[in-house]
Amino acid sequence: MIEARHLRVLRAVAATGSFSAAGRELGCTQPAVSQQMKALEASVGTPLLIRTGREMRLTQAGEALVRHAAGILAGLTAAEEEVAAIAGLRAGRVRLVSFPSGSSTLVPTALAALRAAHPGTRVFLEEAEPPRSAGMLREGDCDVALAFRYEGAAGAEEWDDLVVRPLLTDRLVALVPERHRLARAGSLAIGELAGEPWIAGCPRCRGQLVEVCEAAGFTPRIDFATDDYPAVVGLVGAGLGVAVLPQLAVESVRPRGVRTVTLEPAVRREIVALTLPDLAQVPAVTATLDQLGRAAARQERSGDGP
Repeated sequence: MIEARHLRVLRAVAATGSFSAAGRELGCTQPAVSQQMKALEASVGTPLLIRTGREMRLTQAGEALVRHAAGILAGLTAAEEEVAAIAGLRAGRVRLVSFPSGSSTLVPTALAALRAAHPGTRVFLEEAEPPRSAGMLREGDCDVALAFRYEGAAGAEEWDDLVVRPLLTDRLVALVPERHRLARAGSLAIGELAGEPWIAGCPRCRGQLVEVCEAAGFTPRIDFATDDYPAVVGLVGAGLGVAVLPQLAVESVRPRGVRTVTLEPAVRREIVALTLPDLAQVPAVTATLDQLGRAAARQERSGDGP
């Protein structure tokens, strides 16, 4: 019989490449990892690892078991959480992954409401940008992923295997120094910034910026690139360039020395919450999705949204 704890250890060994590194990740000793791997190999009746000095490689059987482990563990998590939820959500755990501007705007409101309604439900938050966040969900490393994708971007089928809860549409705005020639413009076309130095954001946002600029007939000269939105705003405020950021990202910082200008035609990204089909049946996960939906609705009603 294959035990879930053995599968978790196998995944850790496969990911880290050694018993000692897997032990550090799991918070146990190297001999304990070795013992559990021997027990798992005895259970399945075939070697799962090839030991060559300090390196561990998976056998064909090991690769097959690791491939199925994420789905098995996700199913077990769903079962454990649903059983806990029978008592009325007096217990439960949700692992949430979010991109930074979502973490500072939608997530606090949603989690505060969730805690008030279900104080026994614990939520663990980690940050990751898509597509990594969706990958973590598929790998069994989180239960809900707050993610985004740009309208018209390629790869619309990338979430076809997931449950997608639409939350809101986030419009991109231009950021220019407050003394810039276009700082007082009501709106502008991105082509009007063709000759400017640019500050780019996260890798996905960076790729979208290049696509939008090239569609307008120019390639942006990116002088600085940073995943940190306050840094983007600071660089623009210092007069070192211009930027395009989602409105939600601008709201997550206190912009000083910059002006936001509406882009025409509009460029938007869709903000969604993702989970696995099995996990969507877990009440704690459902409650988290519902609170994220309410937080997004409040964001739009407040007039701060797109």
